[in-house]
Amino acid sequence: MHDSMRKGYPFILIFLLLFMAHSSTTFSQGRLRDYGISIGVFHTGKNNAITDVPGVKVGHKTIIKGNDIRTGVTAIIPHSGNLFQQKVPASIFVANGFGKLAGLSQVMELGNIETPIILTNTLSVAPALNALITYTLSQKGNSQLRSINGVVGETNDGKLNDIRARVVTESDVLDAIYSAKDGAVAEGCVGAGTGTISFGYKGGIGTSSRVLPPSLGGYSVGVLVQSNYGGVLEIAGVPIGKLLGNHNFKNDLSSYPDSDGSCMIVVITDAPIDSRNLQRVAKRAFMGLAKTGSIATNGSGDYIIALSVYPGNLIDSSTPLYTPVGLHNDSMSPLFLATIEATEEALINALFTAKTTTGFNGKRVKALPVEKVVEIIKRAKEN
Repeated sequence: MHDSMRKGYPFILIFLLLFMAHSSTTFSQGRLRDYGISIGVFHTGKNNAITDVPGVKVGHKTIIKGNDIRTGVTAIIPHSGNLFQQKVPASIFVANGFGKLAGLSQVMELGNIETPIILTNTLSVAPALNALITYTLSQKGNSQLRSINGVVGETNDGKLNDIRARVVTESDVLDAIYSAKDGAVAEGCVGAGTGTISFGYKGGIGTSSRVLPPSLGGYSVGVLVQSNYGGVLEIAGVPIGKLLGNHNFKNDLSSYPDSDGSCMIVVITDAPIDSRNLQRVAKRAFMGLAKTGSIATNGSGDYIIALSVYPGNLIDSSTPLYTPVGLHNDSMSPLFLATIEATEEALINALFTAKTTTGFNGKRVKALPVEKVVEIIKRAKEN
C-alpha cells in the first residue's frame, strides 16, 4: 500500500464506521416524521415526546433473557417534586375494560394521582405496586404515610414473553423510576413495549407531542403509549392494513391470533385543567386510537390516563383550601385536537421504531415493513 494511502486509511476507516453506525441508527429508530410524513395541523415539541411537557420524565427497564423473556417496565414521572405531597390533577377513561389497571377507583373518586405511573406486563402489576410503595415511603416528608394509591397499567405480552415466569421484580421497577430523564424518549422494543404486538406486527412504546400556538395558550400536550392491540391499521388516513392484506377478519371473518392485547395511553399537559376536563381530554385520546384502525376488541384493555402538571394546580394537602385555576370549557377544543393528533402519532411511532422480534416458544413477529408503508402513503397522497 502506498504511504499516502496508508496514512489516510485510519481516517477513512473511522469515517466508514461512523457512517455505518449513523445509517443503522436511522434505519432502526426512524419515526413517522423521519420519512416526511406528518399527522395533524399543530406543531410538535422539540423532541416530539411526552417529555416536551416541562418537568415530565420517562424511564425504561428492558428485560431480555435467553429465548423466552421479552418484557420490561416503563415509568412516567409527572414532575420532579414529591408526588404524594404535591398530587397531580388526573382522570382515567376506560375505553374497554379488559385489563388490570391498579389505582383506578381512587383516581376517579378524588381526581388526582400521587405516584409515578408504571407500565408493565399483565402479571407484573403486583411487583410494580410494591415498588411504588417503596419509592413513595422513601421520599423525604413521607414518614407518616399509611396509604398509597399506586397507578400501574399493563398489557399482555404473553405471546412473545414467557409471562408466567413473572421475571419483573420490584428492583426492575425502581430501576425504571430512578433512570427516568427528560429529553428524547426511547421507543419501540423497550421497557413495557419489549414484547408487545400491534396489528400483527411488532408493537412497543411510542410517544409524540403537540404545542399550541401562543394565540391558543401555548400549552403543551404529550402522549406516551404502550401499543399492543389489533384492528385494521390506518396511517395518516391510508388503509395500510387492507392494502397489505394483514388485518382483523380477513379470512372468513376470523381474526388473526394477535388481535387482542390492550393499549395503555398516558396524556400529560401543562394546561390548567381540572379532573373533569381531563376526563374529556382522555376521551379524545381514544379518538386518536380509533384513527389508527383500532376496534377495541373484546379482549383488549384500552385505558387512557390524563394528567395536568400546571404548577399552580398541584394539590398540596397541607393547606386548608385548594384554589386552582382552570380553562373555560370553550378553551378546551384546541387541547382536544392536540391530544388526538399526538395519540395517533405516538401509536404509529411505536410501530415504526419496533424491530422484528423472536421470543417465547420461537414465536417471531415481524416489524412493520416501513419502507413499503411509506411508499404506499406517499403514493396515496399524490393521487
